[in-house]
Amino acid sequence: MSFIYDDLECVGYLLFKNIKILNANTISSPLTYGFPAITGFTGATHALSRKIAQIDELNHIRLDGVLIACLDCTVRAYRENAYKEFSFVQSRNPILKTGKTAPIIEEGKCHLTVSLMMGVYTDGFLSEEEKDSLKNNALTLLQQQRLAGGSVIEIDKFNPVQFIEAEELNNFTKQLLPAFVLMDAHRHLIEITEQLKQTNPNATALDALIETAVLHHHPDDIGQKWQTTSVKQGRGWLVPMPVGYQGISPVFEAGQMASSRNLEYQSQYVESIYSLGEWCFPHRIDDLEQAFWYQVYKPEQNLYVVAQKS
Repeated sequence: MSFIYDDLECVGYLLFKNIKILNANTISSPLTYGFPAITGFTGATHALSRKIAQIDELNHIRLDGVLIACLDCTVRAYRENAYKEFSFVQSRNPILKTGKTAPIIEEGKCHLTVSLMMGVYTDGFLSEEEKDSLKNNALTLLQQQRLAGGSVIEIDKFNPVQFIEAEELNNFTKQLLPAFVLMDAHRHLIEITEQLKQTNPNATALDALIETAVLHHHPDDIGQKWQTTSVKQGRGWLVPMPVGYQGISPVFEAGQMASSRNLEYQSQYVESIYSLGEWCFPHRIDDLEQAFWYQVYKPEQNLYVVAQKS
């Protein structure tokens, strides 16, 4: 099932193993950082799909949905000692044509190693020749484009890309090891919100989101030892994350909004939407099909979100 290509059928998946990404964007939203935003991967999937569609023998194939399995994420940050805050490591840009020093625009970068699965959609059967062509072209094109703002510098040397038949998806769980797969955990945000309302009836989902970043220190009954608690205990590896955007203005026609990045499309002012995600070990996921993220547009609510089928 695809949220974009409803008239096409998912016939399989492409698995890109052990992709090393240099200098990916680690700032995922105005409030969160650490791992790139999901839209960095869904956007890369859509860009790859458009490039494949321009190849004559593959113009009937589309890609949609991406499963993100992270093996390593190293944020480029530094602090002098354990009592000081981290700051992002910045780069010095080349001098301008005038010979003056270019200004430093603060950025947050990270080095990633991920495995990605992307859904393959078409209106018919794929021959073995088409599968081989799809794998070869997708591998070449993926290395030529950006992933989450970073540069792809290496893919698995022995088996970089595989085509997985749709019905065999769950047989390839071990191929994702030893990574952790990013899953939607909005249900935990609802549970935590209800838990907070027991002591504060005015608690909101934003309070619950902030609570996931709080550690509570309590003395024991005799006051000799301290205990540390968190609402995340017993709920897995939860992380706050952006899941899309909410429109906060009317939709402007193409070319109407000044300084728009692309004057060919409509524009709208938006704000980030937040929820909770969970890093899960692949063997804890019963159906890998539920782990794919899709771009979803809900015009009646002015929502541009990434979501999983569940």
